[in-house]
Amino acid sequence: MVKNFRRKTVPQPPATRLLLIRHGEVEASYHGVFGGRIDMNLSPRGRRQAMILSEYLRGKAIDAIYASPMKRVQQTLAPTLKKGGYDQTIFPDLREIDFGAWTGLNWAAVRDKFHFAVHEWLDQIENPGPPDGESGKVFRSRIEPCLRSIAENHRGQNVAVFCHGGVIRMMLAILLDLPLPKTNAFEVEYASITQVALHPHMAEVELLNFTPWRDLVA
Repeated sequence: MVKNFRRKTVPQPPATRLLLIRHGEVEASYHGVFGGRIDMNLSPRGRRQAMILSEYLRGKAIDAIYASPMKRVQQTLAPTLKKGGYDQTIFPDLREIDFGAWTGLNWAAVRDKFHFAVHEWLDQIENPGPPDGESGKVFRSRIEPCLRSIAENHRGQNVAVFCHGGVIRMMLAILLDLPLPKTNAFEVEYASITQVALHPHMAEVELLNFTPWRDLVA
C-alpha cells in the first residue's frame, strides 16, 4: 500500500504594510523650487488635499503614524490626526533632503548655474551631492535607520509615514534595492500614497502615487 504524504504548509507571517504619504501642495512661491530644508506652509489647495486624504484614510486600518516635523507635513497630517484620533511619532530624520546651494532655486536656475540637465538631478544627488548639501550616501544614512526602526517595531501592522518626496524616493530605493536615480521613473505627487508590503523574502509595491484628491473626487 502506497501512502500519500502531503508537505505541511508553513504559515507565513502577515506582511508589514507601509503607507508612504507625501505632504500636500505647498505655497505657490515655492512651486518648481528646490525647497528641501525651507520650512514652508501648504497652499489652500494643499490644505484641501489634506482634508480629502484624511477622509480616505479613515477607511484604512492604521496601527501607527510616523511623521517629519516640517510644517508642510504636519499641516498635511493634522486632519488625519483630528478625524482618526491617532497619535503620531515624530522622527526629525524624516525631514526632506538638504539641497544645499540648490535651495530656493528653480530647475532652470540650478541647470544654468551647476551645468547639468534637469533629468539628471537624482544622479547629481547620488554623487557628488549638491554643494553644501546632502549626498545620496549621507541622506540614506539618516533615512535608513528610521525605515528599519519602523518596520521592526510594527511587524505585521499597517504604518503610515507622512513625509516628503525625496524621503519616499530614498525609502523605495532602500526597500527595492535600487540606485536612487532609478526612482526618477516613479512619480511622487503632492498628497500621494505609495503602499509597500514587506514580506520575509521581498518588498512588494502594492500602490504607487495614488492621489485621493484627484482619483476619487469628480
